[in-house]
Order: sequence, then structure tokens, then C-alpha cells
Amino acid sequence: MTTTRRSGGEILIDELVRHGTDRIFGVPGESYLAALDALHGRNDIAFVICRQEGGAAMMAEADGKLTGRPGVCFVTRGPGATNASAGVHIARQDSTPMILLVGQIAREARDREAFQEVDYRQMFGGIAKWVAEIEDARRIPEYLHRAFMTATTGRPGPVVLALPEDMLTDEVMTEPGRPWQQVRAHPDPAAVETTMTWLGEAERPLVILGGGGWDQDAVTALRRFVEANDLPTAVGFRRQDYLDNTHRCYVGDIGIGANPKLLERLDHADLLLVIGARLGEMTSDGYTRLGLPRPKQRMIQVLNGPEELGRVYQPDLLIQASPGPFVEALAARGPLASRTWALGTADGHAAYLENIAPLEIPGNVQMPAIMAELRATLPAEAIVTNGAGNYSAWCNRFYSYRAFRSQLAPTSGSMGYGLPAAIAAKLAHPDRPVVCFAGDGCFLMTGQELATACQQRLAIVSWSSTTACTARSACTRNASTRRGSTARSSPTPISPGSPRPTVPWGSGSSAPRRSPRRSHRRSPPIGRRSSRSSWIRRRSRRASRSRRSGLPPWPGRKAESV
Repeated sequence: MTTTRRSGGEILIDELVRHGTDRIFGVPGESYLAALDALHGRNDIAFVICRQEGGAAMMAEADGKLTGRPGVCFVTRGPGATNASAGVHIARQDSTPMILLVGQIAREARDREAFQEVDYRQMFGGIAKWVAEIEDARRIPEYLHRAFMTATTGRPGPVVLALPEDMLTDEVMTEPGRPWQQVRAHPDPAAVETTMTWLGEAERPLVILGGGGWDQDAVTALRRFVEANDLPTAVGFRRQDYLDNTHRCYVGDIGIGANPKLLERLDHADLLLVIGARLGEMTSDGYTRLGLPRPKQRMIQVLNGPEELGRVYQPDLLIQASPGPFVEALAARGPLASRTWALGTADGHAAYLENIAPLEIPGNVQMPAIMAELRATLPAEAIVTNGAGNYSAWCNRFYSYRAFRSQLAPTSGSMGYGLPAAIAAKLAHPDRPVVCFAGDGCFLMTGQELATACQQRLAIVSWSSTTACTARSACTRNASTRRGSTARSSPTPISPGSPRPTVPWGSGSSAPRRSPRRSHRRSPPIGRRSSRSSWIRRRSRRASRSRRSGLPPWPGRKAESV
């Protein structure tokens, strides 16, 4: 045990550094001031100050995706933690290692519904892998080590630790912990042998990739395996960067708006080799594509968490293994003697290329052509991020992801993810181009994090696709029926620099609205006589101008004298 007394906050930061954390995302709060004090003057770890806890948690989640080690986020108690829950949910459904550290009320005030008191075990129990509260500063190394191991072992996911504010100020002596270790599950050799045997017997096999726990070594071994055997390979929802989309074995992604030819291939496959993918609702189209609980085809499913085995599907062969060791074992076996499906693999890739070819859509903004230009212009290592919404169909379908971790997109369908993910990506890889796609509503959910990007001096490109650019938004079509709506009933996309077209606004008039001011008569201000007199003079001048021009003083009302 060390002889130097340290505060709980100092121990916490020392342990984070020992576990390899070089960056923390968060919003400063009074409930963990001792930890912030411990960060002061250190050069081995940075604190990225964010504008809202939801954005901070999403940045930490994206950092965990990119690095493979848990992304770390600090938030304050109560409202700070509830805001951060959006990022925790993303980490859960995306199988991303992440640790959320939450300031907590003092221990002596517990169970009195103190100011901003929350029971985090109950709050996060359903979306985190483990939730705990550290009551003794001497046990911080123990809890941190367990948090890192839990977040990364088996199916990766989020861990939440609550930190009572008085615990962080306690000065104690404690032994430092050991750095966390990457633990990977290796497959049973007999299961690998069965997999190769069944592949040799198949006529129309299909490989499906997904889930968490992948790294660069794993995708490299996967590429060797599918190349050697000419295996058609698809990916699950928003896992498109697991195999170079220009590779001859890549046949597309099975998600929302999947290529009908790929779905036909899936339906007629006689063997599905599913590596890492849980085959959730988005990939399985509401659990209708494969048959539930017993798939209609012969299926091998490889999952890295024992709790996931047989949870939804009952395949013919279940294998518990991390993606890396499993594909490395397959690649070491060499090519199969018979590969009757090789020509079909070429047809599958050709169908994918046909599906991403630019097509003309209504309006002046041609998003498929823009994506084709980005495919030709951006380097393979560019990182593309997006949140959720109709706009994401453009980059998910028409952009080609050519390098591992070039796609950051939430499988949980969380809006607002794109911008925080882009910030985290640029911080982790300052030498790689980063492009963020966001719909208008998606961008506004975390748009305040632009201030974070500016403060960090990050060169990112954010492309905001408004509802006028989605072209398929039923919400826009229906918005005109709502009272007071100014949404276009037939949106006409507008390209930069082009003349603004005449569009029908809510009332059906062909003329654009002159002003967004309210259409009903305003009341004069209540206050001093001079204020009321000024208001009357302004109204008189407006009415006078309207009589000369023939236009009403406000939209929707006739000119009237005052």
C-alpha cells in the first residue's frame, strides 16, 4: 500500500490514466469538483468540455467505437445523468465499451430525496452492463478495474459508476490497480471444423457480419477468409465498414431499405454464417426475414457474449467466440476445395454496385449524385458520421465505406449523434477527414456542440440535409394539415446558388410569405406613455406604407387605417 495520502478525486484520475484513458468528455458539475481539481495541471489526460451531457456521452461512445477501449464521460448528478442516458443507450445497443462517471450526493444525505438525488442502479439498470456506487475511496482502483473489464469482456457495453461528492474529497492511502487486459474468447476447434464442413456442403452460402468487439486485425483476417473462398458477404444495419464496400465479395447491407436483390439472396441462401450480429429488429425487418425462433435456413451464429446465445434465435450451431479469434481460425484453414457459389458472389457485388449508382430524384439537389462525388473525392480513411432520420438513407445507401471505422452511426437510431461523433472522431484521428451528415432536426438536437468543435479547433465538415432534401419525408407531406404549419406540402429541394423556386406555402398562395410575424393584431405594449406612443407611430407608418404600396401591413390581413 502506498504511503502517500490522496483524495478520492486524485485516485480516480490516476487510475483512469493507468487504464490508458487519455481523454475524458463531460460537462463540469459541482458534484465531482474534487475530480476536476485532480485534473488541473496534468498533461497525460485531457478533459473535453462539452455543452450538454447528451452530446458528451455520445462523444464518449464514439471514442469507444474508434479506439476499442472504453470511452469515458463525466457528468453531474440528477439532470446531468438523465441527459447522458441517451449516450448510454447507444453504447448498449451498439455494443460499445463505455464508462459513465456520475457525480452523486453526499453519502450522509442518501435516501432523503436530497437535491438532484437519483438511484442510478435503478435508473441505468436496464441499459448498462453494470451499475455501482463507490462508497469508499480506498476501493476506487478495484471498481475502476472491474468497470474496464466489464465494459470490454464478452459483448461490449456501457458501465455506470456513481461517485458521492464527499467520497471524492476523502484522503486515503490505497494500492494502485493493474491496467485492464483485453480478453478474447476463442472458438472450440470442433465448432470451427463443423463450420468449414457445412460451408463445403453448401451451394448458396451467405456470410453476415455485425455486432461489437471487432478490430483491425479481425477485419483483416475476415478479408483473407472470404477472399480465399469467394464467399458473398453482407453486413448488418450500420456495420458497413467491416468489409471494404468495393471488395468483390461485398454484396451489401441488410438493414432499412435493403437492396431487394440482396434480400432475395438472403431468402434463398442454404447456409447463413452469422459472425457477431445479433440479427436485431432493423437487420431482420422486425424479426420477419429469417423465421423465429428457428431460422428456415441452416444457420451458424457466432456471438461473443454467453448471455446472447440462444436469446432470440435457435440456430443449428451456436458458437461463443470473439470475432477476431473466430475468423483467424477460419482463415488458417485455407480455401475450400469446392466453391460453386463463386459466380453468384460476383453477381451479388454487381447488384450492389447497381444499387448505389446515382438515380435522379425530384428537385435540384441530387443527393445520390452528391454521394457519388464524395465516393470519388474522399479518401478511404475518411470518417463519415450520421444520426437518425430519413436523410441518413443517402449516406447509408449511396456512400461506400472502404476502411474499418470509417462509419460512425447509431444502430439504436438515436437522433443528434452525428455531430458529437464527428468531434470525437477528429480528436481521435486529427489526420483523417471527418464528414458529418445531419438532418435539420437531428442537427438541432446536439447543434450546441459546434461550440465544442470551435473551442477544440477541429476541422470537421457538417452537411445538414433539411426536410426539403429528404424527398421521401411523409412528415413533411402531412405537416401542412397542422394548424399554423409553414411546411411545404410538396417540398422542392434547393441547391446552393440556384434561384429560389416558387413554392406553395400553407395557404396555397404561389407567393412566398413576406414575413414570419404573427398574423393577428398585436396589442400595444404596456408601460410608460412614451412606449405606447412609439408603438402607435410605428403602426401608423406601417399602415401608411401599405396604402401606398397596396400590400397588407401583415400577411393574411387587409390594409386598414389606424
